[in-house]
Amino acid sequence: MSGTECQHGGIIVESPVPIRDTHLSIDDPRGESEEGRHSTSHTVRPSRAATYPPITISPAPSVPIRSRKFGGQLSERTDGTPVVDRLTRAMSIPVGRPPSIRRQLRSILLASLMINMLLLAIPISWALHFAVPGQYTLVFLFSLIAIIPLAKLLAFATKELSMRVGETLAGLINTTLGSAVELIVAIIALVKCELRVVQSSLVGSILRNLLLVLGFCFFVGGTKFSEQGFPIRAAHVNSSLLNLSVFGVLIPAGLDVVAGNRQISGFDAETEQRNILKLSHGLAVVLLIMYLSYIYFQLFSHKNLYHDEALPRPETIRYAAPDGPSWIELAKARARKALNIAPGRTDTEQQKPEETEEGEAEPELSLSMAIGLLVVVTTLVAVTTESLVDSIDGLASSGKISEEFIGLILLPFVRLVGNPTEHVTAVTVSMKDKLSLSLGVAVGSSLQTALFVIPFTIILGWIIGRPITMLFDPFESIVLFLAVLTVNYVVQNGKSNWLKGIIMICFYVIVALLSWFYPGTKPPGLLTCSV
Repeated sequence: MSGTECQHGGIIVESPVPIRDTHLSIDDPRGESEEGRHSTSHTVRPSRAATYPPITISPAPSVPIRSRKFGGQLSERTDGTPVVDRLTRAMSIPVGRPPSIRRQLRSILLASLMINMLLLAIPISWALHFAVPGQYTLVFLFSLIAIIPLAKLLAFATKELSMRVGETLAGLINTTLGSAVELIVAIIALVKCELRVVQSSLVGSILRNLLLVLGFCFFVGGTKFSEQGFPIRAAHVNSSLLNLSVFGVLIPAGLDVVAGNRQISGFDAETEQRNILKLSHGLAVVLLIMYLSYIYFQLFSHKNLYHDEALPRPETIRYAAPDGPSWIELAKARARKALNIAPGRTDTEQQKPEETEEGEAEPELSLSMAIGLLVVVTTLVAVTTESLVDSIDGLASSGKISEEFIGLILLPFVRLVGNPTEHVTAVTVSMKDKLSLSLGVAVGSSLQTALFVIPFTIILGWIIGRPITMLFDPFESIVLFLAVLTVNYVVQNGKSNWLKGIIMICFYVIVALLSWFYPGTKPPGLLTCSV
């Protein structure tokens, strides 16, 4: 037999004469006839006599066709696989069997025992609210304390839901439910017509993340590194989105200043307020569209821009190594010894859910238990928040504390204390030279509030007849503008140090001091409502 022959899907190549050596030469087909040039076989001529078995070439196995799309992400096309099955696999992750009901309840109660002990404040706050309605200080205090463990349980239920879905859907769940506490507080205050409390609490959430959380990330990272670098491209995208959100806040303020001059605008007060309300509704729709575009950009089209640690960034510079270990290294060694944690492994990694032999994560709750916990906790947060909001007016009118300080500083701290894991992780990873993750938590949470929670609240007020607008208090607008300006300055070159962190922390402390003494302003005319 000569040439090539297919048997059972394979190709057998045999030489017409015995092969003499491993050095083979293939005749040039250009010297052959026209028929030989179009033939699929070539004659292998040996140089020395030797005999070898036939060479069998098996066909390559069928593999999925992979195409590169959108910023380096790979997509698969599999022949014969239904689209629904592929989407199901992409949006879900196999997990191990959930534990018994008893163990699930134990996980809920003992996950953070010290924080869960604050759940006792829930019945106390309710009793004070309904039995002793005049004790505004006690009602506010116990209601604020009661929301802290509820925020922790809400984050726990969200984590259990996220571990059962794919990375993309998990990102959507965390993004949507990450600001659930702020959103519930804003909705209850909106229904109660506490419009200034709604606005100041949302601005306070942005300031908390931009100045306090990000400032601590830069400061703590700067204690280990002289200068840290982070990817500039994602930071510039986030800065542009922050500028857009602040622009949406300042536009109504500019219209209010111009329209307030009757000689220039020719508007009366009622027409001016109606125009500001209509403008706010339009701005809210635009910001929501921008938020949906940002989610698609971050989770789908340019996912590698936010999750790829190999992206170019400025070089990180360490401090000069001393002769002995630094005080930070000594403190970390003592902490590992006390907590019995192996070197190179953080306590966060120590507490990760164990995986089965098949690589499946072990859930602490079943799917039905996680959804049930989410519903129950959300209901408790709503009822407790109602007591909290009802006590704000009485507390502010007593003169003990200003309404601006309550909304701008105290209410945003509920999530920070109730769910410290996210923010503590953002600070600790900065010491591992992973500032991109820190920026994702701090700036990402601020963008979520500015582009989603605020516009959603405006549109909800439009639906239920509450005239809340994008016209914020002048003090809040100026502080928000200066905060975004400061953040844009510190991230523009992709480098950070401990002094930048101190600057941002001191900025937040100054804002807190000012809000303590600032009495705030009341919206005029049509921009007020009554229950």
